[in-house]
Amino acid sequence: MKMIYLENVSKVYPNGTEALKNISLNIDNGEFVFIVGPSGAGKSTFLKLLIREEKASFGKIKVSGYDLMKIRRGKIPYLRRKMGIVFQDFRLIAKMNVYDNVAFAMRVIGTPERAIRKRVKEVLELVGLDGKENRKPSEISGGEQQRVSLARALVNKPDMIIADEPTGNIDPELSFDIMKLLVEINQTGTTVIIVTHEHDLVKEFGRRIITIEDGEIKSDEKYPTKYHRTEADKK
Repeated sequence: MKMIYLENVSKVYPNGTEALKNISLNIDNGEFVFIVGPSGAGKSTFLKLLIREEKASFGKIKVSGYDLMKIRRGKIPYLRRKMGIVFQDFRLIAKMNVYDNVAFAMRVIGTPERAIRKRVKEVLELVGLDGKENRKPSEISGGEQQRVSLARALVNKPDMIIADEPTGNIDPELSFDIMKLLVEINQTGTTVIIVTHEHDLVKEFGRRIITIEDGEIKSDEKYPTKYHRTEADKK
Protein backbone atom coordinates (compact mmCIF):
# COMPACT_ATOMS: atom_id res chain seq x y z
CA MET A 1 0.00 0.00 0.00
CA LYS A 2 1.29 3.45 -0.95
CA MET A 3 1.52 5.78 2.04
CA ILE A 4 2.94 8.63 -0.06
CA TYR A 5 2.68 9.10 -3.83
CA LEU A 6 4.18 11.98 -5.79
CA GLU A 7 4.06 12.24 -9.58
CA ASN A 8 5.79 15.04 -11.51
CA VAL A 9 5.58 17.41 -8.55
CA SER A 10 6.99 20.93 -8.77
CA LYS A 11 6.85 23.80 -6.32
CA VAL A 12 7.42 27.37 -7.49
CA TYR A 13 7.21 30.14 -4.87
CA PRO A 14 5.69 33.56 -5.70
CA ASN A 15 9.19 35.10 -6.00
CA GLY A 16 9.98 32.66 -8.82
CA THR A 17 12.13 30.23 -6.82
CA GLU A 18 11.64 26.70 -8.09
CA ALA A 19 12.15 24.68 -4.89
CA LEU A 20 11.17 21.30 -6.34
CA LYS A 21 11.40 20.29 -9.97
CA ASN A 22 9.25 17.51 -11.40
CA ILE A 23 9.88 14.92 -8.68
CA SER A 24 8.21 11.52 -8.54
CA LEU A 25 8.43 8.91 -5.78
CA ASN A 26 6.44 6.38 -3.79
CA ILE A 27 6.85 5.52 -0.11
CA ASP A 28 5.07 2.37 0.99
CA ASN A 29 3.26 1.80 4.25
CA GLY A 30 5.81 0.68 6.87
CA GLU A 31 8.93 1.97 5.10
CA PHE A 32 11.84 3.68 6.86
CA VAL A 33 13.20 6.48 4.67
CA PHE A 34 15.95 9.08 5.05
CA ILE A 35 15.74 12.32 3.06
CA VAL A 36 19.19 13.87 2.68
CA GLY A 37 20.78 16.72 0.75
CA PRO A 38 22.53 20.05 1.24
CA SER A 39 20.88 23.15 2.71
CA GLY A 40 18.54 24.76 0.21
CA ALA A 41 18.13 21.53 -1.75
CA GLY A 42 14.34 21.39 -1.31
CA LYS A 43 14.05 19.02 1.67
CA SER A 44 12.03 21.44 3.82
CA THR A 45 9.68 22.20 0.93
CA PHE A 46 9.21 18.46 0.43
CA LEU A 47 8.12 18.09 4.06
CA LYS A 48 5.83 21.13 3.85
CA LEU A 49 4.08 19.56 0.87
CA LEU A 50 3.54 16.29 2.77
CA ILE A 51 1.85 18.01 5.71
CA ARG A 52 0.03 20.40 3.37
CA GLU A 53 1.63 23.48 4.85
CA GLU A 54 2.38 24.32 1.22
CA LYS A 55 0.54 23.26 -1.93
CA ALA A 56 2.43 21.97 -4.96
CA SER A 57 2.36 24.14 -8.06
CA PHE A 58 2.08 21.17 -10.42
CA GLY A 59 1.76 17.40 -10.26
CA LYS A 60 -0.06 14.85 -8.12
CA ILE A 61 0.40 14.18 -4.38
CA LYS A 62 -1.45 11.64 -2.28
CA VAL A 63 -0.67 11.06 1.40
CA SER A 64 -2.43 8.49 3.56
CA GLY A 65 -5.36 8.36 1.17
CA TYR A 66 -5.78 12.15 0.81
CA ASP A 67 -5.36 13.92 -2.54
CA LEU A 68 -3.36 16.96 -1.47
CA MET A 69 -4.02 18.86 -4.68
CA LYS A 70 -7.78 18.73 -4.06
CA ILE A 71 -8.09 18.50 -0.28
CA ARG A 72 -10.43 21.02 1.36
CA ARG A 73 -8.95 23.26 4.03
CA GLY A 74 -11.28 21.77 6.66
CA LYS A 75 -9.89 18.28 5.99
CA ILE A 76 -6.23 19.23 6.52
CA PRO A 77 -6.38 18.73 10.32
CA TYR A 78 -7.65 15.17 9.71
CA LEU A 79 -4.71 14.53 7.38
CA ARG A 80 -2.30 15.76 10.04
CA ARG A 81 -3.83 13.49 12.67
CA LYS A 82 -2.45 10.61 10.64
CA MET A 83 1.06 12.05 11.13
CA GLY A 84 3.33 12.51 14.09
CA ILE A 85 5.78 15.35 13.50
CA VAL A 86 9.10 15.63 15.36
CA PHE A 87 10.97 18.92 15.13
CA GLN A 88 14.65 19.71 15.61
CA ASP A 89 13.86 22.42 18.18
CA PHE A 90 11.46 20.16 20.15
CA ARG A 91 8.67 22.82 20.31
CA LEU A 92 7.63 21.86 23.84
CA ILE A 93 5.43 24.15 25.92
CA ALA A 94 7.73 25.53 28.62
CA LYS A 95 5.08 26.00 31.31
CA MET A 96 3.76 22.44 30.94
CA ASN A 97 5.34 19.35 32.46
CA VAL A 98 6.32 16.29 30.45
CA TYR A 99 2.95 14.59 30.95
CA ASP A 100 0.93 17.61 29.85
CA ASN A 101 3.14 18.28 26.82
CA VAL A 102 2.33 14.79 25.56
CA ALA A 103 -1.31 14.80 26.69
CA PHE A 104 -1.89 18.12 24.92
CA ALA A 105 -1.84 16.39 21.51
CA MET A 106 -4.74 14.18 22.63
CA ARG A 107 -6.69 16.91 24.41
CA VAL A 108 -6.86 19.12 21.31
CA ILE A 109 -8.79 16.39 19.46
CA GLY A 110 -11.16 15.79 22.39
CA THR A 111 -9.88 12.47 23.71
CA PRO A 112 -11.38 11.54 27.13
CA GLU A 113 -9.01 12.01 30.08
CA ARG A 114 -9.16 8.35 31.05
CA ALA A 115 -7.88 7.32 27.61
CA ILE A 116 -5.26 10.08 27.75
CA ARG A 117 -3.86 8.81 31.07
CA LYS A 118 -3.49 5.28 29.72
CA ARG A 119 -1.94 6.24 26.40
CA VAL A 120 0.46 8.88 27.77
CA LYS A 121 1.77 6.34 30.29
CA GLU A 122 2.35 3.86 27.44
CA VAL A 123 4.29 6.24 25.22
CA LEU A 124 6.40 7.68 28.06
CA GLU A 125 7.43 4.14 28.97
CA LEU A 126 8.21 3.44 25.30
CA VAL A 127 10.58 6.41 25.04
CA GLY A 128 12.17 5.80 28.42
CA LEU A 129 10.68 8.73 30.32
CA ASP A 130 8.46 6.98 32.88
CA GLY A 131 9.06 8.63 36.25
CA LYS A 132 9.70 12.05 34.70
CA GLU A 133 6.08 12.99 34.06
CA ASN A 134 6.17 15.99 36.41
CA ARG A 135 9.40 17.57 35.12
CA LYS A 136 9.28 20.77 33.10
CA PRO A 137 11.25 20.93 29.82
CA SER A 138 13.85 23.15 31.52
CA GLU A 139 14.46 20.40 34.09
CA ILE A 140 15.44 17.67 31.63
CA SER A 141 18.26 17.23 29.11
CA GLY A 142 18.11 17.96 25.38
CA GLY A 143 17.95 14.26 24.61
CA GLU A 144 15.06 13.84 27.02
CA GLN A 145 13.28 16.83 25.49
CA GLN A 146 13.55 15.16 22.10
CA ARG A 147 12.07 12.00 23.62
CA VAL A 148 9.13 14.07 24.87
CA SER A 149 8.72 15.44 21.34
CA LEU A 150 8.77 11.89 20.00
CA ALA A 151 6.24 10.71 22.60
CA ARG A 152 3.94 13.58 21.64
CA ALA A 153 4.24 12.59 17.97
CA LEU A 154 3.35 8.98 18.80
CA VAL A 155 0.55 9.50 21.27
CA ASN A 156 -2.31 9.58 18.73
CA LYS A 157 -1.07 6.40 17.00
CA PRO A 158 -0.25 8.03 13.64
CA ASP A 159 0.23 6.14 10.39
CA MET A 160 3.60 7.83 9.95
CA ILE A 161 6.27 9.74 11.83
CA ILE A 162 7.89 12.67 10.01
CA ALA A 163 11.08 13.84 11.75
CA ASP A 164 12.83 17.04 10.65
CA GLU A 165 16.47 16.91 11.82
CA PRO A 166 15.47 15.06 15.03
CA THR A 167 19.08 14.73 16.19
CA GLY A 168 20.25 18.22 15.21
CA ASN A 169 20.32 19.63 18.76
CA ILE A 170 21.60 16.66 20.75
CA ASP A 171 24.99 14.99 21.11
CA PRO A 172 26.07 11.97 18.98
CA GLU A 173 25.46 9.31 21.64
CA LEU A 174 21.94 10.55 22.32
CA SER A 175 21.37 10.86 18.55
CA PHE A 176 22.06 7.15 18.23
CA ASP A 177 19.52 6.38 20.98
CA ILE A 178 16.84 8.51 19.31
CA MET A 179 17.47 6.74 16.01
CA LYS A 180 17.18 3.33 17.67
CA LEU A 181 13.82 4.40 19.08
CA LEU A 182 12.65 5.45 15.61
CA VAL A 183 13.77 2.09 14.21
CA GLU A 184 11.83 0.27 16.93
CA ILE A 185 8.76 2.37 16.18
CA ASN A 186 9.12 1.53 12.49
CA GLN A 187 9.28 -2.16 13.34
CA THR A 188 5.76 -1.92 14.78
CA GLY A 189 4.53 -0.97 11.29
CA THR A 190 4.66 2.83 11.47
CA THR A 191 6.10 4.57 8.41
CA VAL A 192 9.12 6.71 9.36
CA ILE A 193 10.49 9.58 7.26
CA ILE A 194 13.55 11.42 8.53
CA VAL A 195 15.22 14.52 7.11
CA THR A 196 18.80 14.70 8.35
CA HIS A 197 22.37 15.90 7.72
CA GLU A 198 23.79 13.16 9.98
CA HIS A 199 25.48 11.01 7.36
CA ASP A 200 27.04 8.63 9.89
CA LEU A 201 23.59 7.84 11.28
CA VAL A 202 22.21 7.42 7.78
CA LYS A 203 24.90 4.86 6.99
CA GLU A 204 24.27 3.07 10.28
CA PHE A 205 20.49 2.94 10.15
CA GLY A 206 19.23 3.79 6.66
CA ARG A 207 17.29 1.25 4.68
CA ARG A 208 16.25 3.68 1.97
CA ILE A 209 18.04 6.98 1.29
CA ILE A 210 16.55 9.62 -1.02
CA THR A 211 18.95 12.41 -1.94
CA ILE A 212 17.51 15.77 -3.03
CA GLU A 213 19.77 18.35 -4.69
CA ASP A 214 18.73 21.54 -6.48
CA GLY A 215 15.09 20.57 -6.14
CA GLU A 216 15.56 17.21 -7.88
CA ILE A 217 15.89 13.62 -6.72
CA LYS A 218 19.52 12.76 -7.44
CA SER A 219 19.40 9.24 -6.05
CA ASP A 220 17.03 6.80 -4.37
CA GLU A 221 18.92 3.85 -2.92
CA LYS A 222 18.64 1.10 -0.37
CA TYR A 223 21.63 0.21 1.77
CA PRO A 224 22.25 -2.78 4.05
CA THR A 225 22.77 -1.48 7.59
CA LYS A 226 24.68 -2.56 10.67
CA TYR A 227 21.70 -2.12 12.93
CA HIS A 228 19.37 -4.26 10.86
CA ARG A 229 21.71 -7.16 10.24
CA THR A 230 20.45 -10.45 11.62
CA GLU A 231 22.50 -12.46 14.09
CA ALA A 232 23.27 -14.89 11.27
CA ASP A 233 24.68 -12.05 9.17
CA LYS A 234 26.96 -10.98 12.03
CA LYS A 235 28.65 -14.40 12.32
